[in-house]
Amino acid sequence: MHIKELAGGLAFPEGPVAMDDGSVLFVEVAGDSLRRWTPDGRVSTVAVLGDGPNGAAMGPDGACYVANNGGFGWKEEKGGRRPHGVGSRYQGGCIQRVNLHTGRAEVLYDQCDGHRLLGPNDLVFDDQGGFWFTDLGKTVESDRRRDLGSVYYAKADGSFIQEVIFPIFTPNGIGLAPDNKTLYVADTESARLWAWDILAPGVVRKEPFPSATGGRLLAACGDHRLQRFDSLAVDSEGNVNVGTLVHGGVTVVPPEGGRATHVPIDDLYVTNLCFGGKDSRTAFLTLSWSGKLVAAPWPTRGLRLNHAC
Repeated sequence: MHIKELAGGLAFPEGPVAMDDGSVLFVEVAGDSLRRWTPDGRVSTVAVLGDGPNGAAMGPDGACYVANNGGFGWKEEKGGRRPHGVGSRYQGGCIQRVNLHTGRAEVLYDQCDGHRLLGPNDLVFDDQGGFWFTDLGKTVESDRRRDLGSVYYAKADGSFIQEVIFPIFTPNGIGLAPDNKTLYVADTESARLWAWDILAPGVVRKEPFPSATGGRLLAACGDHRLQRFDSLAVDSEGNVNVGTLVHGGVTVVPPEGGRATHVPIDDLYVTNLCFGGKDSRTAFLTLSWSGKLVAAPWPTRGLRLNHAC
């Protein structure tokens, strides 16, 4: 696979969003910003968001919505950096709406039914204008505490939010099938991919015990290779392409589940990808360990996301 570096020296890039004008939006988790790469090679700052912007998606109003985890602590290692615990200013996470023309950001949600959002990670919009998002939670070593994660559904106008799935250990990437009838969630620490049938906006069918999450288990890739699942993108054939940590690359899971394939990429933290370019045949990937945004031709055509622009 030919991989082309588009931008380097980035502060833990994540949340790529391919735009119709050829540019790519992405967040810098350690840089507190929403940024834009343009085909002339320039990288500009769209908005300074603070804390820990983690995932991004375009909404029905043309704004960019960001899952902000509230801030990580960081460890510098030889050749890269990785998140570790919570930041010194951590007070909780939120969902932000960003005006791409002015750079103005507003907090849309920071709680649900009186419970503070802990560490929103990724989000995806459905064809009804609402969005699903994961809350991975936090690890607080000083308190010897690890939060259990959740999946939420919310409306883009700030009028409605509800918790749909709880508990799930470390929910990270989230996506929808091409027909918007199946919800996918990647669990980081277990390297498992779960699926739920969607009955209505914000409503899923839950499997009975012994399902640990109420979802169908599509893939479990915690084999002899140390690996973790991060964010994901669904292609036009319904395959779920999951950014894979440590055993770096992309894990491709067919829509019916079963045997997954691994596309190796030389980075410890291949955190996310999106599809764009001509015929959506280009994968834009965030290599967060080395701080790069790269592009690669992909064997399957990407799925155009709801409200893409």
